[in-house]
Amino acid sequence: MNIIKYLQSQGIGSRKVCQALLAGNRVQINGEMPPDEIADTATPQRLTLDGENMPTLPLPHFYILLNKPANFETSHKPVHYPSVFSLLPKTWQNLDIQAVGRLDADTTGVLLLTNDGKLNHFLTTPKNHIVKTYVATLKHPADETLCRQLTDGVLLHDDNETVAALSAQLRTPSELLLKIDSGKYHQVRRMIAACSNRVVHLQRTAFGKLTADDLPQGAWRIIQKEEVI
Repeated sequence: MNIIKYLQSQGIGSRKVCQALLAGNRVQINGEMPPDEIADTATPQRLTLDGENMPTLPLPHFYILLNKPANFETSHKPVHYPSVFSLLPKTWQNLDIQAVGRLDADTTGVLLLTNDGKLNHFLTTPKNHIVKTYVATLKHPADETLCRQLTDGVLLHDDNETVAALSAQLRTPSELLLKIDSGKYHQVRRMIAACSNRVVHLQRTAFGKLTADDLPQGAWRIIQKEEVI
């Protein structure tokens, strides 16, 4: 990859800006003046600008695991709350990074961000049955009747379709562990509403193999594709 395109891929700036930085000898790669070409590599380069270390992404594809906090929108054009992408380094915020699926603004937990469109499609295509695990805090205490309803299948009236959870287990009368392998709009909340209860807080604790147990809310880390599938 041409060095200018590489700098652009890291969100450093426009072609004109990157040309000016290079002409001013303000950029170093791995502690040295940058070469004309940079090889695509899964290992991020060490990039410094004016002596300051800049965050870098692996190429050609990158995968970012985020522990989403509440009151952030999964959108590049948020309306009511800040974007989840604002939690990333500033230089990355205008890059073509997409969320794999969406979490509601008030839902917390595992969210994968990537520029790998093929993997994004695979993970969100219903026929691939990627398992998502949620912990729902309920408004009303429940018993095993709720779990049976969810695993037997409930009718989502807006879709006129019955959907079933893979499993449902009460941790306490007000806390439900739920696994699903589909991803309809507000699905968990709507399934529980169909059982005459209500979700007051929802956390996605796993997406496929991914968990965010090692990340505080709002934190992120770069992961390898092998960690995803």
